[in-house]
Amino acid sequence: MIGSDTVRAIRLHQGDGMNAETVTAVCAVVIAVASLVVSVYQTHAMRQHNRHSVRPILQLHRGWPPGGRAGIRLINSGLGPAVIVDSTLTVDDEVLGAWNARGVDRVRDRLSVRPSAVTFNQGEVIATDYEQYVLSVASYDPRNHAEVEDLINRRLTLIIRYESLYGGENYTAVLGPIR
Repeated sequence: MIGSDTVRAIRLHQGDGMNAETVTAVCAVVIAVASLVVSVYQTHAMRQHNRHSVRPILQLHRGWPPGGRAGIRLINSGLGPAVIVDSTLTVDDEVLGAWNARGVDRVRDRLSVRPSAVTFNQGEVIATDYEQYVLSVASYDPRNHAEVEDLINRRLTLIIRYESLYGGENYTAVLGPIR
């Protein structure tokens, strides 16, 4: 006489079906794999969200209010600080260097009126909510400052490359001539 365990083993061997333990094990593996996929996706989405939550947005604007401060304004309107990677200053298609003291002085030396300047170096951090004139005259008068206005509006190009604290994004802010 054959025991019940032996009969069950013979039936499984002969392909009569799966037992409950096998079905449970297969379901557990499927659920575990699905959980892993959801977890990996959720981690990726969370990292993307964290990067966007500290993304800087540098903008360069021109402004010419009569009687007020006028020139080029740098604004960080993003959610995080901007780390300056590098910058390029060009006047009349001639590259003068970076937006540092040396490069800006080369521009200001060409003018009869010397505008104020704020410069920055590679690796410098521009804070969130930063708003500063980087090249300006204090009390703009269209007649007295026509040369500065012409330089900023038609001859000067400023390119600032920057990234967030995470690094590697290669963002760019550009102020080019008005055509």
